[in-house]
Amino acid sequence: MDDNDGLMSIGAFARRVGLAPSALRFYDDCDVLRPASVDDATGYRYYSPGQEARAVLVRRLREAGMPLTDATVVLDGTRAEARAVLEAHARRAREAAESAQSAIEEVLRDLPGGARRATARLGGAELASAVRQVAPAVATGPAREEFPALGCVLIELDRQEVRLVATDRYRLAVRALRPSSAEGDPCRLLVGVSELADLASWALREPDISIEVDQQGGRLHGAGATRDLPAVDATFPDYRMVLDGLPATRHRIIADRAALRAATAAAGHDGPLTLRTDEQQLTLVSRGAPTATPAAVCTGPPVRIAFDPGVLLQALDSGVGPDVLLEISSPIEPVVVRSADQGSFTSLVMPVHDTPADE
Repeated sequence: MDDNDGLMSIGAFARRVGLAPSALRFYDDCDVLRPASVDDATGYRYYSPGQEARAVLVRRLREAGMPLTDATVVLDGTRAEARAVLEAHARRAREAAESAQSAIEEVLRDLPGGARRATARLGGAELASAVRQVAPAVATGPAREEFPALGCVLIELDRQEVRLVATDRYRLAVRALRPSSAEGDPCRLLVGVSELADLASWALREPDISIEVDQQGGRLHGAGATRDLPAVDATFPDYRMVLDGLPATRHRIIADRAALRAATAAAGHDGPLTLRTDEQQLTLVSRGAPTATPAAVCTGPPVRIAFDPGVLLQALDSGVGPDVLLEISSPIEPVVVRSADQGSFTSLVMPVHDTPADE
């Protein structure tokens, strides 16, 4: 019970602040929340009203899953230290939640017999454009024969986006579309690129279409007509792991997409094409000789990086908008190629070996 000095017993204080008495004893032992007074004869702990704010903060931090070592910084550190710890913990919590959600969705997709279904509505021309953008990244030839999934486009539906993904292991193209409406569980479907290209031609003439995916496969619904999305039973590579594993960007090149494309095409396909940045200037080098200096904004330290011209051309052709952005981490890591002002389409291009020559 409360004593005559205004102190509260551990039980009363526990009810006041929403903590169990056992938790209060633990925080006393850890020197996080010491009682205001301890009876020498009985060992009973007593707490003052002035300790309520600290106790409630302790409870809130622990409810958020914060370790005691970090909680003590928030409790007793400077304002800047507390903010840094809180922001770092929030970031870790978001990453853990996203990882758990992704894992659970993956398990749900693999569960047999579940009545999973998703629908999304978007413009027919928008879908056709997305197919055009990702299709060049689909594998052909021996790679496609060895890995049938690489000859397909992955279609993913959730409540926020419809994503189309394609890769041949040297390129990766991801286009995210914002549906006008969406409902159901996260679903995915693999569709052969030829079949999807035919469906895209049909969708181009439809003002609006609805994509439906369930356990039986997928369908496109237009104005009075329905077309099947023939599913391919194969395992698509984990493209999210590739994107999440990209190193930090150290160099950025922003250029006129048409001008860079013209310069790349003019360099020809006889050997790799090297992009070199120095003193805020972009130079294209082919067969050891500079061939063009298209206008560009270059940030970061100087870099030289080589590409297969045909692969780079396809990435530039698939882009949208007047400008193109190249995000480079190193001359041997995948390069992100996307619109400078619109991130709904992302293409990854692998560099090739560059042998410097006298220029």
